[in-house]
Amino acid sequence: MSIETLKQQLPDFAKDVRLNLSAIVNDETLGPETKYGLLLACAIATRNPRVVEAIEREATPHLSPKARDAACAAAAIMAMNNVYYRFVHLVSNKTYASMPAKLRMNVLANPGVSKVDFELWCLAVSAMNGCGACVDSHEKTLVEAGVTAETIHTAVRFAGIVQSAAVALEAAALPVAA
Repeated sequence: MSIETLKQQLPDFAKDVRLNLSAIVNDETLGPETKYGLLLACAIATRNPRVVEAIEREATPHLSPKARDAACAAAAIMAMNNVYYRFVHLVSNKTYASMPAKLRMNVLANPGVSKVDFELWCLAVSAMNGCGACVDSHEKTLVEAGVTAETIHTAVRFAGIVQSAAVALEAAALPVAA
């Protein structure tokens, strides 16, 4: 399945999602490896097999095996970190903020792709997962690395579009109301 096939599977109520997916494919704001690594990390974060399959097929020609693994790692490590740091950020009892996380995160230091790309992918997945602490941390790191607001904005916009495709597919699978 490709992104084009995915678009065809979206119901009529998701016309905007189809148009936004077309915009992603044609957008050249990000370089190919950055863009397709981002899309793959976001697709994995949706946990929707059809979205993952479509985007993985589209991404494969643009990603080295190391970049593919890094995109998978970004989705996996943020699944863990976003739960933990969202809890620490949201809980009223601030005792937890002074406790060591005791979570292995070695991939952050050596992701197998540029640190900027990996941070951008982690930011997008963190935005999808709703972790304000991680969003702030990754955005700050990207800004310090000289990444433009336009690039950061594009990454988060792409994450929203990928998530909307997964939600539209889930909504389309709902039983018809009587």
